[in-house]
Amino acid sequence: MQPVLRKALTVAGRDLILETGRLARQAGGAVLVQYGGTMVLVTATASPQPREGIDFFPLTVDYEERLYAAGKIPGGFIKREGKPSEKAILSSRLIDRPIRPLFPKSYRNDVHVVATVLSVDQDCPPNVAGIIGASAALTLSDIPFNGPIGAVAVGLINGEPVINPTLKQEEESKLHLVVAGTYEAVMMVEAGADEVPEDLLLEAIMAGHEEIKRIVAFIQEFCQEAKDLGLAREKQEVPVIELYPGIEEATRSLAWSRLEEVIRQGIAERWGKQVREKNLEACKEAIIQEVLATHSEAAVEQPELARQISDIVTQVEKEIVRKLILEEGIRVDGRKLDEIRPISCEVGVLARTHGSALFTRGETQILTVTTLGSVSDEQILDDLGVEESKRYMHHYNFPPYSVGEARPIRAPGRREIGHGALAERALEPMIPSEEEFPYAIRLVSEVLSSNGSTSMGSVCGSTLALMDAGVPIKAPVAGVAMGLVKEGDKVAILTDIQGIEDALGDMDFKVAGTARGVTALQMDIKIPGIDRNILAQALEQARRARLYILEKMLEVLPEPRKELSPYAPRMLTTVVDTDKIRDIIGPGGKVIKKIIEETGVEIDIEDDGRIFIAANDAKAGERALQIIEALTKDIEVGKIYNGRVTRITDFGAFVEIIPGVLGMPGKEGLVHISQLAEGRVSRVEDVVKEGDEILVKAIGFDSQGRVRLSRKEALRSLQSSPAPTRPTYRRPGRERRVR
Repeated sequence: MQPVLRKALTVAGRDLILETGRLARQAGGAVLVQYGGTMVLVTATASPQPREGIDFFPLTVDYEERLYAAGKIPGGFIKREGKPSEKAILSSRLIDRPIRPLFPKSYRNDVHVVATVLSVDQDCPPNVAGIIGASAALTLSDIPFNGPIGAVAVGLINGEPVINPTLKQEEESKLHLVVAGTYEAVMMVEAGADEVPEDLLLEAIMAGHEEIKRIVAFIQEFCQEAKDLGLAREKQEVPVIELYPGIEEATRSLAWSRLEEVIRQGIAERWGKQVREKNLEACKEAIIQEVLATHSEAAVEQPELARQISDIVTQVEKEIVRKLILEEGIRVDGRKLDEIRPISCEVGVLARTHGSALFTRGETQILTVTTLGSVSDEQILDDLGVEESKRYMHHYNFPPYSVGEARPIRAPGRREIGHGALAERALEPMIPSEEEFPYAIRLVSEVLSSNGSTSMGSVCGSTLALMDAGVPIKAPVAGVAMGLVKEGDKVAILTDIQGIEDALGDMDFKVAGTARGVTALQMDIKIPGIDRNILAQALEQARRARLYILEKMLEVLPEPRKELSPYAPRMLTTVVDTDKIRDIIGPGGKVIKKIIEETGVEIDIEDDGRIFIAANDAKAGERALQIIEALTKDIEVGKIYNGRVTRITDFGAFVEIIPGVLGMPGKEGLVHISQLAEGRVSRVEDVVKEGDEILVKAIGFDSQGRVRLSRKEALRSLQSSPAPTRPTYRRPGRERRVR
């Protein structure tokens, strides 16, 4: 039988166990990761041959959530997992980003990494286990991979980093951070935070990297033992691209001077993105054709020669741009390294929406729209997490016209979902609680024009759109994307990168936050990691940029509007005892349907007794609130009421003290003949008649739960207190109207 290897390492007080040889034996590499009660099977498989005719690495990462892992059955009509949830897509990206830079640049075989979540312990994050499993599976497989890497989650409690916090610790933490990296350096950072200062954030990242070093060493030992047992495969050979003799020298000698001339001309004349791309492409094509003309025989013998020349020309372009940045401090658009492109902001740009803003930075332009709804509009979550819904949502759209392309618009891809989630994470700590602002909130960012940092532009536009809608956010949030160019000991950090700097640089480092601290962070790099000094410099440069951008935003709208849009629903709230909910709903929903039909409002009732009324007309909302409070109002013993006599009997008078609503009877009690007046009363009609309004005092309940009233006691009480007015059916302090 094939041997099975299991090896354990204690991480944050829990065993991290790697196992191979038992499951998925036909995959290129397969590792079962167990951390606490979380178990994730990760496989890595490559095609035997490279894919022809492509100039990119075809890596696919799938994160498969199985709801049985959390003891759940999928919701909806079809009781099986369908398309991946948003959280699954984000987890796929989380695994993809740190491993992608570690494959050989010339490798073109299809690689498929699959992380299948088999069991979930909410105290042990499965996405972090997925990164570790992918690293180990790739190292064991026949796929060339310059790993391994490790990963941890980091929290921040009382200013101290906590590795892999439990669910309870997560609730206390001001930081939710995932760090991945090699033994030498950090490769990927993903974070959501509640205004965490840059120095504390840096300490948390470095604390995470110290634990990563232990995990990487552990994976290396595990894979070596697996190799000794025959459980690791021989690595595929990395293809070496053989260039036609002399072709690189000929191309470089021609390309360098011509491309540098075009690039410098663009800097001098401040070309925009499209003009620069058009002129550079024309120059590149001319170079390719000229080199091909001088090597016509080779072109016949090697059909791939044109592609090789094109790759060399692109490499020369990259080297020129990087040289100008590192040696002369010049960027392709003429800016200084820490200079931000021109910013303009507009609010209230759409007539009938609840809030809108247009944020433009250079050639990047984002339109963000805020929509407010009732709490029933919140998004239902059907995934492996403990949260069942969320009331704040951010969606990001990236149409092809934003980059000057003509192609069909499809469903949102992983990039759109990832950018939307990053912007959502940046603003989430600043969203008011449901008690303060009882609305569901949806933001949609439409990318109208793109030249770098659209996700951070979405953060800025979203802040302004929320403030335009009158959402009382705790503080405004801005974001900026930082870049890096590194050659040996030479390092340049770029503020507010555009598309060409992202493509030709070494890092995309997005930082969002308020004036007080960071709320979201995302870092991707293309080199084998960066150290503490670069991280510290990038964070400080991003902080200065963020404060500048916030200043520009607040010049347009310094604080949230005091009034909601006239087109936004008005929300009223109240709280009733849970045993009164049935009185509001009525048999078969009859009562609540009547309220909605009469007032035209939307009503949401929570199990804990909270009631939310959404109304486009404020008076209709007030009417619905009065009806609900009348239905649930209790009769208080000892309280004096101004009631109406509804009928007379020989033994007393029935008095309605809480009027009925919606055609339903009100609440009444009996004033016994002995309680009508001082002294003996012979006939009830001698004191009151049907239709009379009289003061009565609730003095208790009879054996059948009926209210006992007394006019005599009410009159006695008048000597020491003023007479009450007719009830208004409002509960002071129980309702809140948000404007």
